[in-house]
Amino acid sequence: MATLTDAKRVVVKIGSALLVDRVTGDLRSAWLHSLAEDVAALKARGMDVVLVSSGSIALGRGVLGLPRAELALEQSQAAAAVGQIRLARAYEEVLGPHGITTAQVLVTLEDSADRRRYLNSRATMETLLGYGVVPIVNENDTVATDEIRYGDNDRLAAQVAVTVGADRLILLSDVDGFYTANPNDDPDARRYDVIEEITAEIEAMAGDAGSGLSKGGMKTKLMAAQTATAAGCAMAITEGSRMNPLKGLEQGAPATWFTAQMDPQAARKGWIGAMKPRGLITIDDGAARALSNGKSLLPAGVVKVEGEFGRGDPVAILDPKGHKMGQGLSRYTALEAEKIRGHHSAEIEEILGYPGRAALIHRDDMAV
Repeated sequence: MATLTDAKRVVVKIGSALLVDRVTGDLRSAWLHSLAEDVAALKARGMDVVLVSSGSIALGRGVLGLPRAELALEQSQAAAAVGQIRLARAYEEVLGPHGITTAQVLVTLEDSADRRRYLNSRATMETLLGYGVVPIVNENDTVATDEIRYGDNDRLAAQVAVTVGADRLILLSDVDGFYTANPNDDPDARRYDVIEEITAEIEAMAGDAGSGLSKGGMKTKLMAAQTATAAGCAMAITEGSRMNPLKGLEQGAPATWFTAQMDPQAARKGWIGAMKPRGLITIDDGAARALSNGKSLLPAGVVKVEGEFGRGDPVAILDPKGHKMGQGLSRYTALEAEKIRGHHSAEIEEILGYPGRAALIHRDDMAV
């Protein structure tokens, strides 16, 4: 069974009901400090941590004196704008004393649906994690309308886990796992410790009901599990309102673990390898050797660019004899790639007129 103890990169989803007191509308400060202790402990052991946090609308609602009833879109967006700044400051204040730098990352569904935005988001997150930063991710409720919304942070958290190549996704919830039925209605409902496969029977057990301040019900959590596990990320649902919830999970607190189907990096490379290439890039012997050793493809090693492709599109990589070595997601358009081919990365800004990324195709975006 998967555990949090042996994780390398963890995404933790935090719901509004955990962060904001239902009665007063105030931040649950003591709980947030205990979560910060948990995050610091994971970081001290070398783990990367990303927090996907709800709470901006719930916080902003209280500041603006809005009712607890369903809000109109423009009211929700106004509440999010007011609450988001408070939410970001709260995380900065609790993690800062542990020597942890935080970053605010606001996304919409379009950012993962559009391949170029997806690659930009991935590169930014990877850079932040490389600097030891803890990104605080939330849906950009100030601009997102229904057609570009995730609609719940369970699925957003799963997409973030896929984007950053996490091997663990933890949903801190108001329930301590996945049950055969709603435990509030059925005294015979039992919790699963481990779910190795999400079958039709499991799907039928998921209900719709969410809790007070949060929108996510068990169905959204199951959808998150399907997304995460298919990408090689194990997922846990556990009750999050207790102090130090991540420490509690490590020490055996009740939870349901969904088993990953494969390693996250292998899953990603399989996804990239299955795409239909939009262009061809031929490389020299030196680049071919570098790729065989797990390196990124730099412009200096490219001898020929064919096809019409944009940033984020899949391209086939050919060795000097024209044999396909693999394929990857290009960080440049075909026109840009043609201009910089054969040149050193330090020359990219001079050639294109703006700074670019050092690699034409990063090794994480390549299946060789």
